Amino acid sequence: MGQAGDELRPELTRPDTRLYASWLATYEQWPAGSHMDGAGLTPDDDVTTPEGFAAWVARLHRCADPEVPPAPGRAHSTYWWITHGDTCLGAVELRHGLTPLLLEAGGHIGYSVCPRYRRRGLATWALDAALGQARARGMDRVLLTCSPDNHTSAHIIQRAGGVLEDVRDTVIGPKQRYWITL
Repeated sequence: MGQAGDELRPELTRPDTRLYASWLATYEQWPAGSHMDGAGLTPDDDVTTPEGFAAWVARLHRCADPEVPPAPGRAHSTYWWITHGDTCLGAVELRHGLTPLLLEAGGHIGYSVCPRYRRRGLATWALDAALGQARARGMDRVLLTCSPDNHTSAHIIQRAGGVLEDVRDTVIGPKQRYWITL
């Protein structure tokens, strides 16, 4: 997965305030205004202060709690960070169900890898780990989507068993929709 002397051993780690500095360093690698799939960030989240970061982490944990109703238009979700030791490499989200928007355009799983750690197999690893978590939840199939011009993501989804259902225009742009049977 890595280059000589740069072997990464990724893990799924629940969001944790102790990783604030590492997560912030990863966050700063994304181009301004770009979307971090699987991170659960909203425009209202303040992740640049310790207090705001702690509130965001607490919100991510509440998203998985079946006793807490999801926000309007949202599904219960479990979030993880892709880590190597105390280094954050990316993020993964497993949505427990599908809202109408998720069925049309978002799917069950979202993930992203920090730009500096790409091309090391981490996205493939992250999807495989998320599929394992979906199986553990008793899910029998999951929907994944990607933009038609994201050939790398499409290839990763197809290698994981994704079968293209369709390509459609959605409220968030054109999406290829793949189902993976677990």
